[in-house]
Amino acid sequence: MTAGIGTAVRCLAFAELDSTNAEARRRAEAGERGPLWIRADRQTAGRGRRGRRWVSEAGNLHATLLFSPAGAVRDRAQLSFVAVLAAHAALARLVDAPRRLRCKWPNDLLVDGRKLAGILLEGETDWLAIGFGINLAHHPEGLEQPATSLSAAFGVTVNPETVLDALAAAFDTIHGRWLAAGFAPIRAAWTERAAGLGEPVAVRVGREAIRGILRGLDEDGALRIERPDGTCRRIAAGDVILGGEG
Repeated sequence: MTAGIGTAVRCLAFAELDSTNAEARRRAEAGERGPLWIRADRQTAGRGRRGRRWVSEAGNLHATLLFSPAGAVRDRAQLSFVAVLAAHAALARLVDAPRRLRCKWPNDLLVDGRKLAGILLEGETDWLAIGFGINLAHHPEGLEQPATSLSAAFGVTVNPETVLDALAAAFDTIHGRWLAAGFAPIRAAWTERAAGLGEPVAVRVGREAIRGILRGLDEDGALRIERPDGTCRRIAAGDVILGGEG
Protein backbone atom coordinates (compact mmCIF):
# COMPACT_ATOMS: atom_id res chain seq x y z
CA MET A 1 0.00 0.00 0.00
CA THR A 2 1.31 3.44 -0.90
CA ALA A 3 1.74 5.76 2.05
CA GLY A 4 -0.05 9.06 2.37
CA ILE A 5 1.59 12.47 2.21
CA GLY A 6 2.25 12.67 5.95
CA THR A 7 1.57 15.69 8.11
CA ALA A 8 5.19 16.11 9.27
CA VAL A 9 6.36 17.38 5.88
CA ARG A 10 8.49 20.46 5.33
CA CYS A 11 6.85 23.86 5.07
CA LEU A 12 8.43 27.01 3.67
CA ALA A 13 6.84 30.34 4.60
CA PHE A 14 7.40 33.62 2.75
CA ALA A 15 6.26 37.16 3.44
CA GLU A 16 5.59 37.64 -0.28
CA LEU A 17 5.71 35.61 -3.50
CA ASP A 18 4.38 36.07 -7.00
CA SER A 19 2.38 32.90 -6.31
CA THR A 20 2.91 29.76 -4.28
CA ASN A 21 2.17 27.61 -7.34
CA ALA A 22 4.82 29.49 -9.32
CA GLU A 23 7.34 28.91 -6.51
CA ALA A 24 6.39 25.22 -6.48
CA ARG A 25 7.02 25.02 -10.23
CA ARG A 26 10.43 26.68 -9.91
CA ARG A 27 11.43 24.25 -7.19
CA ALA A 28 10.08 21.25 -9.10
CA GLU A 29 12.01 22.27 -12.21
CA ALA A 30 15.13 22.46 -10.01
CA GLY A 31 14.54 18.85 -8.89
CA GLU A 32 12.42 19.22 -5.73
CA ARG A 33 9.80 16.49 -5.38
CA GLY A 34 8.54 17.13 -1.86
CA PRO A 35 6.30 16.58 -0.17
CA LEU A 36 6.64 20.27 0.57
CA TRP A 37 4.12 22.92 1.61
CA ILE A 38 4.80 26.48 0.42
CA ARG A 39 2.93 29.35 2.08
CA ALA A 40 3.01 33.10 1.44
CA ASP A 41 1.49 35.87 3.54
CA ARG A 42 0.79 37.74 0.32
CA GLN A 43 0.89 36.97 -3.41
CA THR A 44 1.51 39.60 -6.08
CA ALA A 45 0.35 37.43 -9.00
CA GLY A 46 -2.02 34.87 -7.53
CA ARG A 47 -3.95 32.82 -10.09
CA GLY A 48 -7.09 30.78 -10.15
CA ARG A 49 -8.41 28.39 -12.78
CA ARG A 50 -8.08 29.48 -16.43
CA GLY A 51 -5.52 32.12 -15.46
CA ARG A 52 -8.00 34.24 -13.52
CA ARG A 53 -6.47 36.67 -11.03
CA TRP A 54 -6.74 35.60 -7.39
CA VAL A 55 -6.75 38.49 -4.92
CA SER A 56 -4.16 37.61 -2.28
CA GLU A 57 -4.22 39.85 0.77
CA ALA A 58 -2.34 39.15 3.98
CA GLY A 59 -4.57 37.40 6.49
CA ASN A 60 -5.88 34.86 3.96
CA LEU A 61 -4.31 31.47 3.28
CA HIS A 62 -2.22 31.10 0.13
CA ALA A 63 -0.48 27.73 0.12
CA THR A 64 0.65 25.00 -2.27
CA LEU A 65 1.48 21.36 -1.71
CA LEU A 66 4.23 20.07 -3.99
CA PHE A 67 4.70 16.31 -4.22
CA SER A 68 5.21 13.38 -6.56
CA PRO A 69 1.80 11.69 -6.75
CA ALA A 70 1.20 7.97 -6.90
CA GLY A 71 -1.16 6.42 -9.42
CA ALA A 72 -1.87 7.03 -13.09
CA VAL A 73 -1.56 10.54 -14.53
CA ARG A 74 -5.09 10.17 -15.95
CA ASP A 75 -6.46 9.94 -12.38
CA ARG A 76 -4.84 13.12 -11.11
CA ALA A 77 -7.91 15.26 -11.71
CA GLN A 78 -9.53 13.28 -8.90
CA LEU A 79 -7.08 14.94 -6.52
CA SER A 80 -8.96 18.21 -6.93
CA PHE A 81 -11.86 16.51 -5.11
CA VAL A 82 -9.46 15.22 -2.44
CA ALA A 83 -8.19 18.79 -2.04
CA VAL A 84 -11.59 20.48 -1.74
CA LEU A 85 -12.75 17.85 0.77
CA ALA A 86 -9.59 18.55 2.80
CA ALA A 87 -10.37 22.27 2.77
CA HIS A 88 -13.96 21.52 3.80
CA ALA A 89 -12.79 19.29 6.67
CA ALA A 90 -10.24 21.84 7.89
CA LEU A 91 -12.73 24.72 7.93
CA ALA A 92 -15.72 22.74 9.19
CA ARG A 93 -13.95 22.40 12.55
CA LEU A 94 -13.82 26.18 12.92
CA VAL A 95 -17.43 27.18 12.23
CA ASP A 96 -20.72 26.70 14.06
CA ALA A 97 -22.70 25.67 10.95
CA PRO A 98 -20.48 23.37 8.86
CA ARG A 99 -23.37 22.37 6.58
CA ARG A 100 -23.26 25.87 5.11
CA LEU A 101 -19.93 24.87 3.56
CA ARG A 102 -20.62 23.28 0.18
CA CYS A 103 -18.42 21.94 -2.62
CA LYS A 104 -18.90 23.35 -6.11
CA TRP A 105 -17.62 21.33 -9.06
CA PRO A 106 -14.82 20.86 -9.70
CA ASN A 107 -12.84 22.43 -6.85
CA ASP A 108 -14.43 25.46 -5.20
CA LEU A 109 -15.70 25.75 -1.65
CA LEU A 110 -18.78 27.92 -1.07
CA VAL A 111 -20.63 29.42 1.88
CA ASP A 112 -24.28 30.24 1.16
CA GLY A 113 -23.47 30.27 -2.56
CA ARG A 114 -20.48 32.62 -2.18
CA LYS A 115 -16.95 31.53 -2.98
CA LEU A 116 -14.78 30.95 0.07
CA ALA A 117 -11.92 28.95 -1.41
CA GLY A 118 -10.47 27.83 -4.72
CA ILE A 119 -7.97 25.15 -5.70
CA LEU A 120 -5.58 25.02 -8.64
CA LEU A 121 -3.75 21.88 -9.82
CA GLU A 122 -0.67 22.24 -12.01
CA GLY A 123 2.18 19.90 -12.76
CA GLU A 124 4.12 17.60 -15.04
CA THR A 125 4.45 13.83 -15.30
CA ASP A 126 6.53 13.42 -12.15
CA TRP A 127 5.28 16.22 -9.91
CA LEU A 128 2.08 17.97 -8.93
CA ALA A 129 1.36 21.30 -7.25
CA ILE A 130 -2.00 21.76 -5.53
CA GLY A 131 -2.61 25.40 -4.72
CA PHE A 132 -5.14 26.51 -2.10
CA GLY A 133 -6.56 30.00 -1.79
CA ILE A 134 -8.85 30.39 1.23
CA ASN A 135 -10.46 33.69 2.18
CA LEU A 136 -10.05 33.88 5.94
CA ALA A 137 -10.02 37.59 6.77
CA HIS A 138 -10.76 39.32 3.44
CA HIS A 139 -12.66 38.74 0.21
CA PRO A 140 -12.88 40.62 -3.08
CA GLU A 141 -16.00 42.52 -4.13
CA GLY A 142 -17.58 42.98 -7.54
CA LEU A 143 -16.81 39.56 -8.99
CA GLU A 144 -19.06 37.65 -11.37
CA GLN A 145 -19.33 34.98 -8.69
CA PRO A 146 -19.79 36.69 -5.30
CA ALA A 147 -17.13 35.86 -2.72
CA THR A 148 -16.97 35.80 1.04
CA SER A 149 -14.51 35.10 3.84
CA LEU A 150 -14.57 33.03 7.00
CA SER A 151 -14.66 36.25 8.99
CA ALA A 152 -17.56 37.77 7.04
CA ALA A 153 -19.64 34.59 6.87
CA PHE A 154 -19.12 33.20 10.37
CA GLY A 155 -17.47 35.95 12.43
CA VAL A 156 -14.47 33.66 12.94
CA THR A 157 -10.94 35.02 13.22
CA VAL A 158 -8.18 32.49 12.61
CA ASN A 159 -4.59 32.78 11.44
CA PRO A 160 -3.41 31.13 8.20
CA GLU A 161 -0.84 28.94 9.99
CA THR A 162 -3.57 27.29 12.09
CA VAL A 163 -5.68 26.60 9.01
CA LEU A 164 -2.69 25.20 7.11
CA ASP A 165 -1.95 22.76 9.95
CA ALA A 166 -5.55 21.52 9.82
CA LEU A 167 -5.53 21.44 6.02
CA ALA A 168 -2.31 19.40 5.85
CA ALA A 169 -3.68 16.85 8.32
CA ALA A 170 -7.01 16.59 6.50
CA PHE A 171 -5.34 16.24 3.11
CA ASP A 172 -3.16 13.43 4.39
CA THR A 173 -6.17 11.53 5.72
CA ILE A 174 -8.34 11.95 2.63
CA HIS A 175 -5.47 11.38 0.21
CA GLY A 176 -4.69 8.14 2.06
CA ARG A 177 -8.31 7.08 1.65
CA TRP A 178 -8.08 7.77 -2.11
CA LEU A 179 -4.89 5.70 -2.38
CA ALA A 180 -6.38 2.81 -0.43
CA ALA A 181 -9.91 2.68 -1.85
CA GLY A 182 -9.94 4.67 -5.06
CA PHE A 183 -12.33 7.40 -6.10
CA ALA A 184 -15.60 5.85 -4.89
CA PRO A 185 -15.45 7.09 -1.25
CA ILE A 186 -14.18 10.49 -2.41
CA ARG A 187 -17.05 10.74 -4.87
CA ALA A 188 -19.55 9.81 -2.14
CA ALA A 189 -18.13 12.35 0.33
CA TRP A 190 -18.11 15.11 -2.28
CA THR A 191 -21.70 14.33 -3.31
CA GLU A 192 -22.80 14.63 0.34
CA ARG A 193 -21.39 18.15 0.41
CA ALA A 194 -22.24 19.22 -3.15
CA ALA A 195 -23.76 22.60 -3.97
CA GLY A 196 -26.71 22.57 -6.35
CA LEU A 197 -27.28 18.81 -6.47
CA GLY A 198 -30.69 18.10 -8.03
CA GLU A 199 -31.11 21.76 -8.97
CA PRO A 200 -30.86 23.72 -12.25
CA VAL A 201 -27.36 24.71 -13.34
CA ALA A 202 -25.66 26.07 -16.41
CA VAL A 203 -22.19 24.90 -17.39
CA ARG A 204 -20.06 27.04 -19.67
CA VAL A 205 -17.99 24.86 -21.98
CA GLY A 206 -16.17 27.19 -24.35
CA ARG A 207 -18.88 29.39 -25.87
CA GLU A 208 -21.64 26.89 -25.15
CA ALA A 209 -23.88 27.09 -22.09
CA ILE A 210 -25.25 23.68 -21.18
CA ARG A 211 -28.36 23.87 -19.00
CA GLY A 212 -29.99 21.12 -17.02
CA ILE A 213 -30.25 19.50 -13.60
CA LEU A 214 -27.06 18.66 -11.72
CA ARG A 215 -27.12 14.91 -11.09
CA GLY A 216 -23.68 14.45 -9.54
CA LEU A 217 -20.39 12.92 -10.58
CA ASP A 218 -19.51 10.19 -13.02
CA GLU A 219 -17.20 7.42 -11.83
CA ASP A 220 -14.10 9.43 -12.81
CA GLY A 221 -15.24 12.83 -11.51
CA ALA A 222 -16.87 14.22 -14.64
CA LEU A 223 -20.06 16.19 -14.03
CA ARG A 224 -23.42 14.67 -15.00
CA ILE A 225 -26.13 17.05 -16.21
CA GLU A 226 -29.65 15.89 -17.04
CA ARG A 227 -30.88 17.80 -20.10
CA PRO A 228 -34.49 18.93 -20.56
CA ASP A 229 -35.08 16.02 -22.96
CA GLY A 230 -34.08 13.52 -20.24
CA THR A 231 -30.69 12.64 -21.68
CA CYS A 232 -27.57 12.91 -19.54
CA ARG A 233 -24.58 15.00 -20.59
CA ARG A 234 -21.15 14.19 -19.23
CA ILE A 235 -18.86 17.22 -18.77
CA ALA A 236 -15.15 16.85 -18.10
CA ALA A 237 -14.26 20.56 -17.93
CA GLY A 238 -16.25 23.76 -17.61
CA ASP A 239 -17.54 26.50 -15.31
CA VAL A 240 -20.70 25.80 -13.29
CA ILE A 241 -23.24 28.57 -12.68
CA LEU A 242 -25.69 27.57 -9.99
CA GLY A 243 -29.31 28.37 -10.74
CA GLY A 244 -28.86 27.85 -14.47
CA GLU A 245 -28.81 31.55 -15.39
CA GLY A 246 -25.41 31.61 -17.11
